[in-house]
Amino acid sequence: MSAPTTSATNVFGFGSFTTMLQKVDSVTTSSLPVPPPKPLLIATPCEAGEFPLIIFLHGYLQYNTFYSQLLQHVASHGFIVIAPQQLYTVAGADATDEIKSTAAITSWLSKEVLQGLLPPYVQPNLSKLGLAGHSRGGKVAFALALEKAMTTLKFSALIGVDPVDGMDKGKQTPPPVLTYVPYSFNLDMAVMVIGSGLGEVKRNPLFPPCAPKGVNHEDFFKECRKPACYFVAKDYGHLDMLDDDTKGIRGRSSYCLCKNGKAREPMRRFVGGVVVAFVEAYLNGDHTDLIAIRDGYETAPVELKTVEFLV
Repeated sequence: MSAPTTSATNVFGFGSFTTMLQKVDSVTTSSLPVPPPKPLLIATPCEAGEFPLIIFLHGYLQYNTFYSQLLQHVASHGFIVIAPQQLYTVAGADATDEIKSTAAITSWLSKEVLQGLLPPYVQPNLSKLGLAGHSRGGKVAFALALEKAMTTLKFSALIGVDPVDGMDKGKQTPPPVLTYVPYSFNLDMAVMVIGSGLGEVKRNPLFPPCAPKGVNHEDFFKECRKPACYFVAKDYGHLDMLDDDTKGIRGRSSYCLCKNGKAREPMRRFVGGVVVAFVEAYLNGDHTDLIAIRDGYETAPVELKTVEFLV
């Protein structure tokens, strides 16, 4: 990728589209004719148009609503983002059910029922489909992309936001994703891995790090093939892309389980911005912003420890 010839947009700020959030009940409680297999949080532009679609999978012990500010950031740049609520109870070690349920959501999307849940004249473009996930959700996203469950739609972009494959090397949660063989991921799509510099640091001696070395972003990127890109935010933690105010017991725990940065807003803006730049590149074919970030023409709101591209 060469230097941009057109001016970059400010992907680290909100875009030009007005957004709305909508909750959709699952098959067990919904009155919809064809309800989704899991409850959804949908962030969408309000203005008329046809927009690419991104599935975003939440992290371990988190609610999809904890990502509402991040999802709206992405949606404001002209993307529809749907975030399933995978589990309300404490998840076990095995992520197989989450992988299968995400595959089921893609099958539900293929029935073209999402249109009825969106604002008038807002249309999803299912030929431009991205898959993203944070923490355990990042592992699930990679697992689905690696066809550990079959999907009815084709993904064109994969994003791991501080993905984690278990507690430590040799202690991966099933099904394991990492093979520890460089460039072993056979993925027919572009990949971006975002890491947190503090994710591998213990908050205190009582808690393990939230993104331990051996099963974290660094290991995921080592197995990626081109095209792929990798960003690590130096002084921010594993949960610093969540909303500023996460309520309830789980929300309060998000402030004390992981080593955190000074504030969430810069990391959330960074994650939102690089996600927008990446999907603009690989869903819409416009690499301007991604190249501008890589080459320093567009200043990130966080200090970057690592910027690496495989092209």
